[in-house]
Amino acid sequence: MGVASLSRGWWGIHPVPLRSRSIVELVRAGTLDGELAALLWLLVEARLPVIAAAERSGTGKSTLLAAVLDFLPPGTRRIELRGVDEDFAWLPHAAELGWPGGSDPDAAARERATSGSAYLLAAELSDHHPGYTWGDAARVAVRALSIGYGLGATIHADSLEEVFDLLHRPPVAVTDDELSRLGIVLVLRAVAPPPGDVADGLVRRVVAAHYVRPVARDAHGHTQRLPPAVLATWDPHADRFEHFAWGIMAELADRVGRRTGDFVAEHERRRDYIAGLAEAGVVDVDDVRAALDGYRSITSRHSN
Repeated sequence: MGVASLSRGWWGIHPVPLRSRSIVELVRAGTLDGELAALLWLLVEARLPVIAAAERSGTGKSTLLAAVLDFLPPGTRRIELRGVDEDFAWLPHAAELGWPGGSDPDAAARERATSGSAYLLAAELSDHHPGYTWGDAARVAVRALSIGYGLGATIHADSLEEVFDLLHRPPVAVTDDELSRLGIVLVLRAVAPPPGDVADGLVRRVVAAHYVRPVARDAHGHTQRLPPAVLATWDPHADRFEHFAWGIMAELADRVGRRTGDFVAEHERRRDYIAGLAEAGVVDVDDVRAALDGYRSITSRHSN
């Protein structure tokens, strides 16, 4: 996959679940649809942060996060945070980001991360287990987004407002401006299967997908704080997704460095590509990863 990893152990916890599921399998299961998956592909490929939120354990937030992170570009350096053992000695900016211990400038044997290609992974943002990230460590991880790092994490919350509240309160206590860097927040729920569905037990649905707009400055230097935008919601009565990203396509295109028309066209191509994989029954994790690599290779040749 061409992905470097700084793996340092997590008290036996890893963000990839024992039974991994590909993004195509999740689309076929109705957890999300191809249109939302294609949009996530474009945004995560640009290393935007992703938070998968669910109120209950076992809902599938780690499974969803792992599948979405397959959209990260080749060469992304994944850095697994170590919960209570995390010391940020690898992070040159640790002290300026507020880490009490500072960084370790003399640790020549440690690999150092560069923000332009690194993506932080937190098994969970909570204090429920020593392997999870909370308090000062969670604050530094969120602040690192302001200097170019990506972040993939899960959290126990049932709405975007709950995510903000949990991270805004002590002991994490990040500011509103820092929260504006969270990128994409996916709210997942386990719900009763729709009428006529043969599913045994609950099914999983992304009930809301949000784009959190980063605080910015306009041409005159004035601070601009725009509210989060809703990318998609799930309609429980029809068991289908309603999409709203069309209203901010220009903004999303600018965020990932594309022209609006190109962004829209590429979104449609990727939506159709995912639909083709789903129709062909290509759901195995390794097969889907190979298909994503194949798509990247083709589009890279056409752009050169």
